[in-house]
Amino acid sequence: MTTPTPLEKFNAAVRDLPLVAILRGLTPAEAEDVGDAIVEPGFRLLEVPLNSPQPLDSIASMRKRFPQALVGAGTVLDAQQVRDVHAAGGELIVSPNFNAAVIAEAVKLGLVCLPGVMTPTEAFGALAAGATGLKLFPAELASPAVVKALLAVLPAGTPVMPVGGITPLNMGEWRAAGAAGFGIGSALYKPGKQASAVRDDAKKFISAWTGTTQS
Repeated sequence: MTTPTPLEKFNAAVRDLPLVAILRGLTPAEAEDVGDAIVEPGFRLLEVPLNSPQPLDSIASMRKRFPQALVGAGTVLDAQQVRDVHAAGGELIVSPNFNAAVIAEAVKLGLVCLPGVMTPTEAFGALAAGATGLKLFPAELASPAVVKALLAVLPAGTPVMPVGGITPLNMGEWRAAGAAGFGIGSALYKPGKQASAVRDDAKKFISAWTGTTQS
């Protein structure tokens, strides 16, 4: 059985549960327990922002423990950081901004890349540079109407994933506008939150996406 590529993992997650767990502040000591709390219910997209404590160690740990998941980094700001994430085993590169050099390095290394964009200019620039999909950030500055307008002009099938202020209660209106998925941060995990509480909230997000109750 061949190991799926990062892109194959991403496409499968977009089809099944396109929710990115943003684990800002995660420490290596809690990476496996928090990862279990998120992956076991169904999450397959895990992001450790690089402004977390020893983020590369957490990425390496979760990449080994959850081979079925797409594990990588957020807040990736330059090409060297892309190389560092790749060396740690990361397969996902997420940025708050559009930086063509970051995207080019991710593409070169075969990684999934989701740069942050807000305007059509940034969105088309990111796609031209090779972005896998687009992170609409911060979503608090946008609206479902913005997603709908962007999708009217972007290439068909472009995944647009709002990030910022997403909760189980407001996902529906974004999805109705065409959002392909979401990045979920402090509503899912924040430093000091127990893994059991993270698991409970993970199930709430999954239920909101699938329309089914998680036991």
